[in-house]
Formats: sequence, C-alpha cells, structure tokens
Amino acid sequence: MLYAIYSEDVENSLPLRKQARPAHVERLKALLEQGRLIIAGPCPAIDNEDPGEAGFTGSIVIAEFSDIHAAQSWADSDPYVAAGVYSKVTVKPYKQVLP
Repeated sequence: MLYAIYSEDVENSLPLRKQARPAHVERLKALLEQGRLIIAGPCPAIDNEDPGEAGFTGSIVIAEFSDIHAAQSWADSDPYVAAGVYSKVTVKPYKQVLP
C-alpha cells in the first residue's frame, strides 16, 4: 500500500538540511530503485522553486510500504530526523486515484 509521509521542518533548518541531504537522498534513491517511490521533495518556504536562503518548511514522500508500521519505521530512520531537521513527521495511508 502507499503511504504519505509529511515532515515539518524546525525553524532555520537549511544548514541542517544541507549537512544531512546526501544521506537523505540516498535512502530515497533506494526506494526509487526498488520501484516503491511515487514522489518525493521539499516544500519551499517561499513561492519559488529555488527558495535560496529562505529554505524549506518540510518534505513530502509518497511511497509503497508493506504496512503503516514499516512506513513509520522508515520515516523515523530518516537522516533528517537524526540531524534535527524535522520537528514533526506524520505518516498516513494514501490512495492514488490519478494519474
């Protein structure tokens, strides 16, 4: 089943994000290679694809996991969690309708 993982950043998270980004992206690439990743990306803090120093307010990942516990465990193990980037992580079942 698919799960949506919505993570909210702490204030001024950009320096923390930059430090942990390589490890964070590697985990996402592994999901992609397994054919389990639907979409992933950050939420810019301003209305611009490249927010520069404004940084990001959170991230969204939609991926396939065996159950909600597996999705939560994966989310809890994110390098951004360990680095203190996220203040809150929410995992919910997701049903893709389109496309």
